[in-house]
Amino acid sequence: MAYDEGLAERIRTRLGADPAISEKRMFGGLAFLHEGNMAVGVIGDELMVRVGPDATDAALARPGTRAFDFTGRPMRGWVVVAAFALSEDSGLHAWTDRGYAFAAGLPPK
Repeated sequence: MAYDEGLAERIRTRLGADPAISEKRMFGGLAFLHEGNMAVGVIGDELMVRVGPDATDAALARPGTRAFDFTGRPMRGWVVVAAFALSEDSGLHAWTDRGYAFAAGLPPK
């Protein structure tokens, strides 16, 4: 599956030159990791965000979100954000910052 390179570039711009960030092809898309922990990723034209188990329900209540269900079983702690909710930079930045904050709170891998 291809991923939206424009969306990936917008994420790169948001995360800046943080040396703790790396990129890795995963799930048929592109993942952005903070010290080895996945923060956000691009699959097709959608954003996959790691929000953590305690924040899943609140994240799913936001417009344009659904559970991350890559294997047929929803993964608690992860959501997928539809492209329409990312069209404005403010929406993308909010979700990217959220994923980054969660991953930055985990021990490095």
